[in-house]
Amino acid sequence: MSETIKVAVIGAGGRMGSEAAKAVEAASDMELVGRFDVGDELGDLGGADVAIELTVPDASPGNLAHCVAQGVSAVVGTTGWTEEKLATLRSQVDAADGVGVLIAPNFSIGALLMMKFAREAAAFYESVEVVEIHHPNKVDAPSGTAAHTARAIAEGRREAGLGDVPDATEHDPDGARGARVDGIPVHAIRMRGRVAHQEVQFGAEGEALTIRHDSFERVSFMPGVLTGVRNVVTTPGLTVGLENFLGL
Repeated sequence: MSETIKVAVIGAGGRMGSEAAKAVEAASDMELVGRFDVGDELGDLGGADVAIELTVPDASPGNLAHCVAQGVSAVVGTTGWTEEKLATLRSQVDAADGVGVLIAPNFSIGALLMMKFAREAAAFYESVEVVEIHHPNKVDAPSGTAAHTARAIAEGRREAGLGDVPDATEHDPDGARGARVDGIPVHAIRMRGRVAHQEVQFGAEGEALTIRHDSFERVSFMPGVLTGVRNVVTTPGLTVGLENFLGL
């Protein structure tokens, strides 16, 4: 691979995809070699070293299988990756020599710090709930970031020997108490004018701690996207979470 990283963007017609294409074009160590959107044949991905995949959950596994088969590494911002889907992708990546794939529930540095701080706080509070707010065009709920956060919190609680989050609710036919992700209550709000926002609320007797992160514009995700591109080319295999490239 040359010093300049050749990059293709899959989902380039979307808001995140178009922003990613602009970020790649502005990066001195990258060259944008392909823009692909719905209905386009991916082919050899323009000879890319790395594909940035920003589409929808139904399309993403097929796109990634194509990238891996072409020997192209990938940075993935599409959510909806279940454990079953990750297992299938991992087997595909493991069978491909030297290919790296990063699945990133969130590209924002601030959001990654929020998740790290929530993981550390998890051992100290009996109660915890996650509230995420996104634009109404988002097709999945809860967000990948919220699910990732909830699982990290649950892990921290288990390590600390904490039991279930206290909740006496017995009757909730309309689901007002939200979803449960690894035992952690998660609430999803879809609201016009918002981009990506999340807060984690912790509670104990006599006090509360709230950790909140807000992304007001999609440009806030681009430093993380480019960091993923620069690292995935030298990190074979499947990596879940940009924090693994940031020492978090």
